[in-house]
Amino acid sequence: MKRGIVLLVILMIGACSNEAASNGPDEAEILAEDLETPWMIEKAEEGFYISERGGVLKLVTDGETTAQSLELEQETHASGEGGLLGFILHPDDPDTAFLYHTYSDGGEKNRVVEMTRDGSSWFESDVVVEDIPGANIHNGGRMDIGPDGHLYITTGDAGNGEYSQDRNSLAGKILRVALDGSIPEDNPFGTEVYSYGHRNPQGLAWDEEGTLYATEHGASGHDEVNVIVSGANYGWPLIEGDEEEAGMETPFYHTGSDTWAPSGIAHDDGTLYIAALRGNEVVAFDLSSNAPSTFYDEGSRMRDVRVEENRLYTITNNTDGRGDPSEGDDRLLELEME
Repeated sequence: MKRGIVLLVILMIGACSNEAASNGPDEAEILAEDLETPWMIEKAEEGFYISERGGVLKLVTDGETTAQSLELEQETHASGEGGLLGFILHPDDPDTAFLYHTYSDGGEKNRVVEMTRDGSSWFESDVVVEDIPGANIHNGGRMDIGPDGHLYITTGDAGNGEYSQDRNSLAGKILRVALDGSIPEDNPFGTEVYSYGHRNPQGLAWDEEGTLYATEHGASGHDEVNVIVSGANYGWPLIEGDEEEAGMETPFYHTGSDTWAPSGIAHDDGTLYIAALRGNEVVAFDLSSNAPSTFYDEGSRMRDVRVEENRLYTITNNTDGRGDPSEGDDRLLELEME
């Protein structure tokens, strides 16, 4: 009898734990299918732009997906984790955008350019940042406009951790520039570099108070959520996890031995929503308790998230060579938020 009671208690605890681990919707509405290695979601007036790592930009409107023409001075070099990555619209002009892509110039590099739209065609109109070290891995690529009106850009260490600690290198950094590519006077080192010591940051989001959060891939586990401060050194490759070193920041949160491979993030009402590639879910990270939980889990690699009017939008990333694509992959999904 006692054994039966103990078993019942264990089952009840397990049920409660599972319920606490998931606080989001069970199903999603599919807005677009058959995307090829999608990387970033950007809201457009008439729908959503989706960048695909192979070099294609797509517009999703009313159930239709159409490719946009991209005219670039340097051809996109799609290899490994490189290719067409970040794409965001100018905050004051929907016919102007910023694009982050990998190119080949005697070796792999990354660049950020301004693009101007004419109908369904986008033309390179200016260079914002170029000669960012690139490689088959760790190219960063996330971009966003901060509350200060400046453009923030994540760059990976291109597989060379020494770049991350070298403040003269653009790799392994979070960059901050004015929208015309000029360097803001209050940047900490008089260059594009805003923070350094990063391995491969792929998410940027601000809360209502203007605090900047970034997600970052660890080497083996120890994926990070960092609070980004101007001029700070986030330690890679010298420290990770709870390790400490004078003059270096430890993570706001890290995953320990677990692996999320966090990519895009969005903030809404005290919660960070994090697209997890290896975690195969969208994580809801409560900033008041520093506690993660599962918001949405269908077993897919998740690359980016965006919150708009009580809806969360996310893209699967099962066709990136590391997933197990099903029919219809990859997909743009819409999820209801409570």
